[in-house]
Amino acid sequence: MNRVNGDTIRCIDPRTGETNGEIPTTPLEQVGSEVAKARAAQRDWREAGLGARKTAIRALHKAFLANADKIADLLAQECGRPAGEAWTAEIVANHELFGFWLGAIDDLLTATPIQLNPINYPGKRGVVRLEPLGVLGLITPWNLPVAIPLRGIVPALLAGNTIAWKPSGVVPRTSAFIHALMVETLPPDVVVLIQGGGAHGAALIGAGIHRVFFTGSVATGKKVAHAALEAGIQTSMELGGKDAAIVLADADLDRAAAGITWAAFAFAGQNCAAIERCFVHVDVAEALIERIVDRTSRLRPFVDVGPLVTETQLGMVRDHVAQAIQAGARVLTGGAAPGPGYFHEPTVLTDVTDDMAIMREESFGPLLPITTFDDLSEAIDRVNNTDFGLTTSIWTKDLELGESLADNLDCGVVTVNNHSFTGALASAAWGGVKDSGHGVTNSRFALYEMTRPRTILIDRSKAPEMWWYPYNSALQDVTRGVIALAGTGSPKLGALLKVLSGLKNRWKEDT
Repeated sequence: MNRVNGDTIRCIDPRTGETNGEIPTTPLEQVGSEVAKARAAQRDWREAGLGARKTAIRALHKAFLANADKIADLLAQECGRPAGEAWTAEIVANHELFGFWLGAIDDLLTATPIQLNPINYPGKRGVVRLEPLGVLGLITPWNLPVAIPLRGIVPALLAGNTIAWKPSGVVPRTSAFIHALMVETLPPDVVVLIQGGGAHGAALIGAGIHRVFFTGSVATGKKVAHAALEAGIQTSMELGGKDAAIVLADADLDRAAAGITWAAFAFAGQNCAAIERCFVHVDVAEALIERIVDRTSRLRPFVDVGPLVTETQLGMVRDHVAQAIQAGARVLTGGAAPGPGYFHEPTVLTDVTDDMAIMREESFGPLLPITTFDDLSEAIDRVNNTDFGLTTSIWTKDLELGESLADNLDCGVVTVNNHSFTGALASAAWGGVKDSGHGVTNSRFALYEMTRPRTILIDRSKAPEMWWYPYNSALQDVTRGVIALAGTGSPKLGALLKVLSGLKNRWKEDT
């Protein structure tokens, strides 16, 4: 179902499948001019200084909190987001994000002194500063339509960049409302909003931005990366996952069942870090599965678990379930899509094999396939045997073992006795490997992708430098003597005398 149609975007409530409004698209021919506005605003925004930028971001933070109820309501209408998820993942988590960056940005942007040997480099001092790149392009998805954009926008703005933001066409009303808060609290055109579909994203990449930050599917991400390469701009990409949980025989089964159930079915599984594969030691598999099935069967539609956000995503989830059943998997609870709207029951499956689509392809829905193992090394090989590599969790009472196993997992984030929530930690680096993408969200490492280092060196020395002309024999005496002094086994007195002689004669043209 095409939501972007010409000059409008149809807004659909996934709880009912019904259209509940329209939002105008940005005319394609205006994308370039919107980026030009952000480019024109960037110089003043940068030169305003960090203090002024922090004041503006504080005002945005205050406006965000003041409108929390409205944001939660929009998330329900456009994503079917249960209130508990809206408030924890998109209100409280972003409140903490604002707080982290406002508190940490001064230290993170502090210039780093250059280490200079005062004997070799007399009279000199230098620093490396982090400078803004310019205009950053953000292409963001529909599953976390507030949290994912703000994870990029807040630090990027504090660093002195401006933003051209192209959100998913599935969530235009939420995006428009968040942008309206920015218009109210920030200087003009510091963040420009581009509403539309894939053609608008392509136009953004070709409009003269300095870097593109993309979150979305692997297929679309590859198209974005190719277009960015053609345009000569760098990319930062988060492209999804097929996350696994590994449950050891000594795990706290009650906690593991509670955590795995939440991580599999929160956001109706529409989370790049959702548990989509569960590997359980054979000795505890029956007991754990019983607990997970019990918890899953008690999840309440539209209270604990919302619908799929799009009809297309619902179709993919149904296909994965049907294919798994046909290949021999058993559904222990759920398995149907009774509606209303795009709702699909939280579903637990067993008797799955690693070659099934449900174990290989990203489902992005409320599906939890569970398999067993009896050899931990073999289980880790099976977990790593995927095209994705975002996060993995290990469930064990042996915390030292859990931590040590992290080195064997081919992914960007490892948690022990928990899963998924680290994406909401502004101080923790978030990113993956392989088809999960490259680049970092959150933490100082993300800031490095939004800035470039600039070295500034000040020299108050009046004497000529040792390495300047003339290239004479005295220069050779000095350099060879310095190397000899640093070596072993060479007569140090002779080397020192050579250095001193060279220094004495260094600036004599005929030596």
